[in-house]
This record gives sequence, C-alpha cells and structure tokens, in this order.
Amino acid sequence: MIRVLLVDDQEMIRLGLRTILEAHESFEVVGDVADGFEALAFVQKAGRDGAQDRGVDLVLMDVRMPGIDGVETTRRLRETHAATELKIVVLTTFEQDSTVLAALRAGANGFLGKGVGPAALAEGLLEVVAGGGTLSPAASAAVIGHVTEQPAVVVDQELAERFSALTARERDVVIAIATGRDNDTIAAELFVSPFTVKTHASRAMAKVGARDRAQLVALAYRAGLA
Repeated sequence: MIRVLLVDDQEMIRLGLRTILEAHESFEVVGDVADGFEALAFVQKAGRDGAQDRGVDLVLMDVRMPGIDGVETTRRLRETHAATELKIVVLTTFEQDSTVLAALRAGANGFLGKGVGPAALAEGLLEVVAGGGTLSPAASAAVIGHVTEQPAVVVDQELAERFSALTARERDVVIAIATGRDNDTIAAELFVSPFTVKTHASRAMAKVGARDRAQLVALAYRAGLA
C-alpha cells in the first residue's frame, strides 16, 4: 500500500481526497493536516523507524495555505528527504506558470490541478510512485513556455548523445510530451495504449537521466530534440 499524507487547509478538500484515495486498492491515507508546519512535523514523526509505526510514501500538497505555503513546505521536506524516498505531488487550483515552476524547482515530483478526476488523480500518483512524474496539461505548458522563452543556446552534444540511444518510438513519445500532450492523447495519436506511452516515457527518462517529465522536456530542448 502507498501511504499518503494529505496537506490542505480546507477540510472538505481533505475529506474528498481521502474518500477518493481510500476507495482505491493501492492507497492508504495515513494522515491529513491543514498547513505546512503540521506536514513537516507529521513526516518527521512518521519515519519508518520513528515514533509512529507508519511512514509516509507520498505527500499530496496544496500550494496556498496559512503559515508556510506548499512550495516552501516542499523545499523544507527536500532538505531531509530525497525525491526517491518521499514523493511530493502538488495539487492546486492555481496553475500559473510561476507557481508550477516554483513547485518543481522546490523538488515536487509532479503537479496536478484540483479539477483532475479521480481516475486521473490515481493514475498520476501511481506514475510518480513508480519513478516517473506527472504534470497536468497546464503545468506542461508552463514548463514548455519557460524553456522556449529562454535565449537560444547551442545544442548540448552530450545530451544529444544520450537521446540518440532512444528507440524511434521513445523519441516520438518524448517529442509528444514536449508539446504538452497527455498520455491519452499521445496513445490515440500513436495507436498504442496509455500504459505503453507511460512505459516508453519511463524508459526514455531512465536513458537520459531525467528525474521526471518536466526535466525530460527541458533536456529534450537542450538536446535539440524538441
């Protein structure tokens, strides 16, 4: 079971998320808190060898909260917990470019809008836990916009060499991700299943050394692929 901590200042949001996740066989909600300070304290106490008998595998984090916001909370969690040890997915109604980029730079593994449906939420979280990353279409657009607005640079030949190791289908998937398409759209265009798309994306990330989809997009642009 994937042990989840919910962090949101609205009790009704936490209740709704708990209901969705506990109805799924893969998730167990081990706690829900209303602000960043509570989240930091809970994760510290819930270490596998700590005072509680349950650890936290994944934090589902709101952005705007009293005290310290989700971006700062993410940054502080990353000071003591590596991205491979503790997964953090930001879930918010505020999908502005600055918010997305700040959360990803702070160490979030993914970014989803609160308008996401239950199935897409579960799929995104499972993808993150499996070692990938998840970005809503708006978040993908923010990353792409930021990268493309930067001054043109010479193609990074070392990165280009890494991307040359991709299969033709993996390259197709990377290029599609870099244009902001989601798994279902890419699957329909390539006549494959969404699971196959995720598999190709995960293999591409492993080959080029990208920790998540956001970094995969950035590396693809630097390598001249996208």
